[in-house]
Amino acid sequence: MTTPASAQSSELPPQVVVLFGATGDLARRKLLSGMMHLALSDLAPRIRVVGTSLEEMTSDEFRQMALEAIDEFSTRKVSEEQWRQFAGKLSYVSQKAGPAALGEAVARAEIELGPGTRRLHYLSVPPKAALAVVEMLGAADLVKRSRIIMEKPFGTDLASAIALNAKVHETFDEDQIFRIDHFLGKEPAQNILAFRFANGLFEPIWNRNFIDHIQIDIPEKLTLDGRANFYESTGAFKDMVVTHLFQVLAFMAMEPPTALEPRAISEEKNKVFRSMLPIDPRKVVRGQYAGYRSEPGVAPDSETDTFVALRCEIDNWRWAGVPFYLRTGKRLAEGQRIISIAFREPPKSMFPAGSGVGAQGPDHLTFDLADASKVSLSFYGKRPGPGMRLDKLSMQFGIHETERVSDVLEAYERLILDAMHGDHTLFTTAEGIERLWEVSAPLLADPPPVRQYTPGSWGPNAIHQLIAPHAWRLPFERAWREKK
Repeated sequence: MTTPASAQSSELPPQVVVLFGATGDLARRKLLSGMMHLALSDLAPRIRVVGTSLEEMTSDEFRQMALEAIDEFSTRKVSEEQWRQFAGKLSYVSQKAGPAALGEAVARAEIELGPGTRRLHYLSVPPKAALAVVEMLGAADLVKRSRIIMEKPFGTDLASAIALNAKVHETFDEDQIFRIDHFLGKEPAQNILAFRFANGLFEPIWNRNFIDHIQIDIPEKLTLDGRANFYESTGAFKDMVVTHLFQVLAFMAMEPPTALEPRAISEEKNKVFRSMLPIDPRKVVRGQYAGYRSEPGVAPDSETDTFVALRCEIDNWRWAGVPFYLRTGKRLAEGQRIISIAFREPPKSMFPAGSGVGAQGPDHLTFDLADASKVSLSFYGKRPGPGMRLDKLSMQFGIHETERVSDVLEAYERLILDAMHGDHTLFTTAEGIERLWEVSAPLLADPPPVRQYTPGSWGPNAIHQLIAPHAWRLPFERAWREKK
């Protein structure tokens, strides 16, 4: 599914992108290569990137750093001519030079681009530095004609989220603010909307009468990767569930929007959040991988969760009584991004005992949200031969099997482009994020103790009691089929 046509029907005006944290890890791994792809394509050819960070370097040194980062991390290789085109769009100014210097750098870029130029400020900075950047933008008089992209987390509880939103709103209006969740920028996440609302096959059964339970499962093999200072103050729940998994849940559970446009979709997502029941700490398993407390920068008595699995419910007409099971964590057996919808079994079986019906669990519709996204529908069918023996069969689709696979934008590319167009469809509102911290309050106030788990496992053993009588969909019993 592509970005809503209504949001991108007009030509994109010239853009000056002010990239805060331009020498940081996210910029090097994703943002610079993403902006290069947009700048070299027909999507956003008229842009200038003004990099800024606390480091002092010249524009030439910044260009060299960007070239090395793109060579190392970009999936798209560029020619010398393409690099020269992009390098000419890059400049750098240190934050230490102050607001006036930043304003002058942006003004020079705007002169190059001509009249009608807009500004996009990307805050690739730690959460504690975000407000200082917002204040600097105000002091530099860079708020007019601008939009601002903010990275997660958006607060650490309800009070801090309200305070953060209020402070940012002193400088920027809500329609200028884009709170980014890169999971929703992925092609397969948006494919959920296409599956649900474009097909008469699925929408009539997308409710409590036909769906037994839903799993949103995002295990990671990653370690802290030097981010102990950040992770110790957040943990798996604050870092991943509030900002990522709950957002994916909203796409799964929302009612049909009145139109495929940002305001209508945001409102339906917020209705889901308003209908969520508060998280019950008794239905949460928190874990910490063995050896975490020995990581550099981690307290020896740390109770930070590196794993969380929980059950949550949506108390509305469509979903009452349907459990949503969420799981994520560090140092787990595999890195996956799976949504699995388990359908109710028929109320009565005419098949004889031993036929195999139900032996391999319920029918499932599975979305793989990885970059090489796939969708699978599993069901029972007759095994060839005499008698009535049933096997679990599946139909699968992979995005790499289509002729348009080269059109796929990486998540950050899509989200940067959407923000340039002012399209809020895939971003979080202030109301939405505050409501999510509100439903999280019981867990934050009374968290269960962390349980140790072995690195390379699927988490603490208590996860099986949490989901009983069901079972976790991961690990898969069958591997995805690859097209030959």
